[in-house]
Amino acid sequence: MSSLLILGAGGHGKVVADTAAAIGRWSKIAFLDDRHASLKKVLDWPVLGSIEKAKGFLVEYDDFCVAIGDNNLRIKLLKSYLDQGFKAPSLVHPTAYISPSASLGAGCVVFAQGVVNPGSEVGEAAIINTGASVDHDCTLGEAVHLCPGVRLAGKVRVGQQTTLGTGTAVIPQINIGSHVMVGAGSVVVTNIPDRSTAAGVPAKIIKDHE
Repeated sequence: MSSLLILGAGGHGKVVADTAAAIGRWSKIAFLDDRHASLKKVLDWPVLGSIEKAKGFLVEYDDFCVAIGDNNLRIKLLKSYLDQGFKAPSLVHPTAYISPSASLGAGCVVFAQGVVNPGSEVGEAAIINTGASVDHDCTLGEAVHLCPGVRLAGKVRVGQQTTLGTGTAVIPQINIGSHVMVGAGSVVVTNIPDRSTAAGVPAKIIKDHE
C-alpha cells in the first residue's frame, strides 16, 4: 500500500482525509500545513510540516491531494507537485458513484453520495462535494468546486475555477463561464459569462469582475 500526503489541514482537508481512510488504499495518511508549529494533528492524522516542504516527503509519501478551497491556489499547487514527481490520484468516497463512461482529472475529490453520470468529464483538481450530482454529458473545467448538494442537469458546461454554492441547481444545457461564483441556493436557468457573480432564483448577475 502507498501513502497519502494531504496539502492543507483545514475543514476541507479533514473531509479529504476521512474520504481517503474510507477508501482504504493508503497505509499512511498525513497533512502538510503552514500552521504546523501549533497544529500537530487533525483527528488521528499527523501534521508533518509546511506545504512548501512537500518534496522532502516524496520518498515516504508518493501520492498527494491538495485540500485547499481556493480554486486558483489548488490548481497551481497540483501542477507544481506533479512536476516534482508526486502522483495525484482522484479520491472517490465508497458511497459515491462515478459512471464507467465518465472521466475524472488528476487530483479530483468526490465526497460521500456524490454522483458523476455517463459521458461527463471533470477537470483536474475539481471538488464534487458531499451529495453533489453531475448528470449526463456535463463538462467541468479544472479546479471547479461544486459545493454540497449542487445539482447539475444534463449537458451543463462549467468553466475553470468556478464555484457553485451549496444547493445550487442548474437546468440542462446551460453554460457557466470560468472564474464564476454562484451563490448558495441559486437556480441557474440562463448562461452566466466569465468572471461574474450570480445569485438568486432565478440566478441573476450581481457583480461583474471584469
